[in-house]
Amino acid sequence: MTDFKDRQRGEEAKFAMDEETAFRVAARRNRLLGEWAASVMSLTEEETDAYKKAVVQADFEEAGDEDVIRKLLGDLTAAETNVSESEIRTKLEEMTIEAKRQLMGEV
Repeated sequence: MTDFKDRQRGEEAKFAMDEETAFRVAARRNRLLGEWAASVMSLTEEETDAYKKAVVQADFEEAGDEDVIRKLLGDLTAAETNVSESEIRTKLEEMTIEAKRQLMGEV
């Protein structure tokens, strides 16, 4: 019985670690996306810092990435840039890879 409980605790710990890692990757990715979008919109350094935080916050509105994509698309459109939704989705994938790379480098 002890082996089963140990295995169960191990699985629970792995699940918690995986969830934390996924959260950290998403937050890092969103900061990177915010930085990219800010550069496209030619924001100042202070505006860029605030914008990166706003993009991270946007991810808490609903599950998934659609809230972040909607925010970026709305802001980039309002700034009269020529960035399409498909470009944002491509950048999201690129930044996910970059965020994972950066976090793996920190470990």
